[in-house]
Amino acid sequence: MAEDALLSLREATVRFGERAALDAVDLDVREHEIVCVLGPSGSGKSTLLRAVAGLQALDAGRVLLDGHDQRAVPAHRRGVGLMFQDHQLFPQRDVAGNVAFGLRMHGASRGEQADRVAELLELVGLPKAQRRGVAALSGGEQQRVALARALAPRPRLLMLDEPLGQLDRSLRERLVVELRELFDELGTTVLAVTHDQGEAFALADRVVVMRDGRIAQSGTPLDVWQHPADEFVARFLGFDNIVGASVEGEVADTVWGKIPVPEGVPAGRHQVLVRPAGVRLVPAEEGLPCAVTARTFRGTHVAVHLQPKEGPRLEAACALRAAPAVGETVGVAFDAGDVVVLGRAGQLDATP
Repeated sequence: MAEDALLSLREATVRFGERAALDAVDLDVREHEIVCVLGPSGSGKSTLLRAVAGLQALDAGRVLLDGHDQRAVPAHRRGVGLMFQDHQLFPQRDVAGNVAFGLRMHGASRGEQADRVAELLELVGLPKAQRRGVAALSGGEQQRVALARALAPRPRLLMLDEPLGQLDRSLRERLVVELRELFDELGTTVLAVTHDQGEAFALADRVVVMRDGRIAQSGTPLDVWQHPADEFVARFLGFDNIVGASVEGEVADTVWGKIPVPEGVPAGRHQVLVRPAGVRLVPAEEGLPCAVTARTFRGTHVAVHLQPKEGPRLEAACALRAAPAVGETVGVAFDAGDVVVLGRAGQLDATP
């Protein structure tokens, strides 16, 4: 266990019949760290959260808080805050009644409850909303009330289960920035799970990618983005320009032709990822000839889909004014700075 870990999982295992929803997972979360667990549906991320909260018993392994095994500690005594995707507010209570729920459970006086509720509503941007009914709140306001309720008992560890999943994209993008600022201000230790990579990368100090109940990769958002551990992680992050290659020196021989790779890659067979920004369009006679099969506007750029005569299709990122039309034939060259050899540099599990 890391010396400064507030939360540690050791070989945490949960089985549903023959399937391991959590498969001997080891994970540390340090004090004041924000960790986002990312993965597709069925990867085990929500089961991990429920196991830490005490809502799902382990079949093997341990959950430790401050070094203390939590196996015999019921959920309501673990001192963690939990915020669910659907918020689970009490419709019969007003905003103040919802936020004060945990404080009442902990025996706080009415005066203490009122002071803490007012403080938290100010903090989450809902000042003087105590008497409002929760049914009349917007989705974003309900999310803020649920967050205030989870923070009210001052948990040492706050856990978020798809906290912004039911909100529209523009609201999610705004609230995730506010959440990050709030957690930095409070020094809160956070363990969040989400399937949304943009949300995780904006919120987290560290991203943990799960696959089939195991941790596929763990690292800072920049580390994970720059160096995906394997094809699964790369494709989950939205990168599809992946091809098998035979590497010799600083050149990878692929079905797309020769691609430059970073120095220091061992000779032999590898999988190579080319980021869309590294797929450079040139005249057809100067590069790999490709037919333009589709164009997708992505806001900041146009994704151009390209089909070479052999091998999988490629995606290039172009400025709108420079994007070729569907049906054109263009050439493709590759920029070394956007080429990644998968399975290198800092991965927990680089098994393809």
